[in-house]
Amino acid sequence: MNRAGRIISVNPPYAIPGGEIIINCENFELNNTEGFGCFFDGKAARLIGAASNRILAIVPDEFDTADVEIYLESGGDRSETFNIIVGKKLADDLHVVANPAIDPKDDSIILTRSGSRGQQLPVTLLRLGSEGFLSDLPVEILNPTGIAFDKSGELFVTARADGEVCRVSRDEEVVPFASDMGIATGIAFDKNGVMFVGDRSGTIYSVSDFGSPESFAILEPSVSAFHLAFGPDEKLYVSAPGLSSFDAIYRIDKEGFDETFYRGLGRPQGIAFDTDGNLYVAACLQGRHGIVKISNDGEEAEIFIAGMNLVGICFTRRGEIVAATNDAVYSLPVGIYGTLLS
Repeated sequence: MNRAGRIISVNPPYAIPGGEIIINCENFELNNTEGFGCFFDGKAARLIGAASNRILAIVPDEFDTADVEIYLESGGDRSETFNIIVGKKLADDLHVVANPAIDPKDDSIILTRSGSRGQQLPVTLLRLGSEGFLSDLPVEILNPTGIAFDKSGELFVTARADGEVCRVSRDEEVVPFASDMGIATGIAFDKNGVMFVGDRSGTIYSVSDFGSPESFAILEPSVSAFHLAFGPDEKLYVSAPGLSSFDAIYRIDKEGFDETFYRGLGRPQGIAFDTDGNLYVAACLQGRHGIVKISNDGEEAEIFIAGMNLVGICFTRRGEIVAATNDAVYSLPVGIYGTLLS
């Protein structure tokens, strides 16, 4: 009998390096004298739990391809392979605190090097081109946090230390657009182009074309940031990370009344919708970290991408998910498209 057994399934089927995955298997023999292990394209994974029918493994770093083969070894025997998708690192040395944003005009990705509150770094905004070249944007914005494009393709950035929103022109000129919004973090536009900004102290603002903010809704304060996205139902969805493992995603109607869409996440952060109305959240679910997929009715949730320290997510026009940790971004070809790019 093959002492390495057989891999039955891997959960989740997507991961970034450092993510924890569950390998369901059968007849895997733990044999310390002859050695055993789990390998990703030949790289040994760190095991944090192993039994004959279940293995918890940490995805190793850096692969040449996104399609990675997993196999088990025990007593000189090797199992058949099982494939998963592992994200490719696009850039590092960042400080991302919310979703990246896709420029609708050239599909480049806007990223941040935000810094601690009140810290002015020499470079705070970066552009990752479609060819993989990372360039600095020569603009000065203190603690850029939320980034979003309006329906005409203009880039807007929240500056949490100053409590304002800045517009970055195509000539890379920074123009203050709206101010006096506390600790301005999340930003999103509705289908009519109206801007909404989240002050993590508890207020969601709607902002007129003239840059005048008005209180739209009041939520519990967040220890980190509000993250905003509009769903296909045209309601505003907000994550507000707290200190518990049972935080909620809130849904706010056009009148500013809020309700709980889903509860049970640890430190939920960046959020985005796919074209089927499913919500994706950078969060922890039942002790597992990664990108959580929540069904469009809010009834079901599962880890969709395994990964640690994830804070943001966006979809590309090529059916990829761009997943951001605090200091790096990864691309995963998942064949799913986001509503913001439709």
